Amino acid sequence: MKKDIEDRKDIEQMVNAFYEKVKVDPVIGHFFTETIKVNWERHLPVMYNFWDNALFFSGTYIGKPLQVHKYLSSKSALGKEHFERWNKLFTETVDELFEGEKASLAKSRAISISTVMQLEIIHKN
Repeated sequence: MKKDIEDRKDIEQMVNAFYEKVKVDPVIGHFFTETIKVNWERHLPVMYNFWDNALFFSGTYIGKPLQVHKYLSSKSALGKEHFERWNKLFTETVDELFEGEKASLAKSRAISISTVMQLEIIHKN
């Protein structure tokens, strides 16, 4: 039996494992490695804060993810297949590492956020 996501260290493990998959993914990797050439030293701590806030209501995240993704889509169009792939990789990563209430919450929050972004980015264009 796997443990649940319990703290910041677990969030960092989850986020790092997820982005290691994303970087080499044939469907969405190019957004991170070519389209915007992510500065990982800056991006990863922002994602740690995002998920820390999403799961533990820490108040550590300040940002506007929808605007960032709209900008990304203006550079290289985001489609339904990209969101589906992101969701699949995220869910797989969480399932490989954790199980429990917070792990389930992370997956459901990811899908909810992705759904809102799809509606705002794809369906409003």
